[in-house]
Amino acid sequence: MQARKTEERLDEARGLDRMDPALSLRLLASGQQAAARSVDAAIEAIAAAAALAAGTLSSGGRLAYAGAGSSGLMAMADALELPGTYGIPQEQIVVLLAGGTASLGDLAGGYEDDTELARGDVRKAGIAAADCLISVSASGSTPYALAAADEARKLGAKVIAIANNPGAALFEGADVAVLLQTPPEVVSGSTRMGAGTAQKIALNMLSTLVGIHLGHVLDGHMVNLRADNIKLRGRAMRIVSDVTGVGAEEAERLIDTASGSVKLAILLASGARDAAQAEAALAKANQNLRQAIAIVSQT
Repeated sequence: MQARKTEERLDEARGLDRMDPALSLRLLASGQQAAARSVDAAIEAIAAAAALAAGTLSSGGRLAYAGAGSSGLMAMADALELPGTYGIPQEQIVVLLAGGTASLGDLAGGYEDDTELARGDVRKAGIAAADCLISVSASGSTPYALAAADEARKLGAKVIAIANNPGAALFEGADVAVLLQTPPEVVSGSTRMGAGTAQKIALNMLSTLVGIHLGHVLDGHMVNLRADNIKLRGRAMRIVSDVTGVGAEEAERLIDTASGSVKLAILLASGARDAAQAEAALAKANQNLRQAIAIVSQT
């Protein structure tokens, strides 16, 4: 049987174990860089995936991420960042990692073969027609990822498939297929390396574009962040100051008046007479800050 690209051996890695350490590291770095470049060919597919995911969230549906092993960890990392970075409610984000919390202590491989576990995880999460599931697998043939996608599809949910092999089984029936055609790994089959790097980049891009579609990004600022520690409160103040031109003290005052909301603080500085009017403008603009600023500026 012909080996999948993710399982092939890289010719340049011959003698890797006998190389000078610096040379082996250069080869490893080169492999990561080549994998990163593979994302360029997937731009259109990632854009389509982001539009689908953003539409799901804006309609009140949930965005679920599913995967096993290293791919599952990439998916989980992206999912867990969304509430803090873009203020997306936690109840709208679902993580389905093969083996659940047990895999966080021991990333045992057996879970990835358990299709009934995957189907059960999807059903327990209550995935339904209003939701969207992102299933990630380097090979594109991982049983857990395949079964999770299939079960979600049967329940009416939209499916985004991300894999690193062309013609992957995971792409069959997916609403959006994202192919990250990475070259063979420097350490053959170790897809936590090149394939994982490409997955991380693609997921970062996808979720960032989701935040942009939802109106949670303005001029490169994360204007819907959850400022729940000292560092992020300082960031929130700098965002308000940079967007509106007010000083640090005034930015802090506005954030306090807005009960910690960066969007509301910016609207107060942009002409909203009080938090209630700012909230009304945001609601009218479907949470898009730029549109809300235009609304309060006209009143």
